[in-house]
Amino acid sequence: MDETFAEVVPAKRRRDAVTLLAMMREITGEDPVVDRSIVGFGSHHYRYASGREGDAPAAAFSPRKAAMSIYLPDGIDAHAAALETLGPHTSGVGCLYVKDLEACDLGVLRGIIERSYRTAIAGITANPARE
Repeated sequence: MDETFAEVVPAKRRRDAVTLLAMMREITGEDPVVDRSIVGFGSHHYRYASGREGDAPAAAFSPRKAAMSIYLPDGIDAHAAALETLGPHTSGVGCLYVKDLEACDLGVLRGIIERSYRTAIAGITANPARE
């Protein structure tokens, strides 16, 4: 796994990747699987209203140059209250973007990831993050 993060820049993104790797491994009890730049843990099946379906990691992150991307299969809206106390971040429909984990409340982040992971593995097939 070290080689996965060796070229991640800036250095704080590399540091944050190591933190998230340990956190998600502990939350999920799963070993990470790297697919391109996404580090995923476990899997869940999703089905869109259109009928399209597939499998995706139940918890995942990607150490991008601009910010750490944390994927939330149940969507950002499911965590609105917690996000108010997280600390500096931005978000998309199903993705949380954090530039510096040290500026965030890691307990709040852990809770968000735990809830999202539990929802994903509970067999809920709808994927509100993408609909």
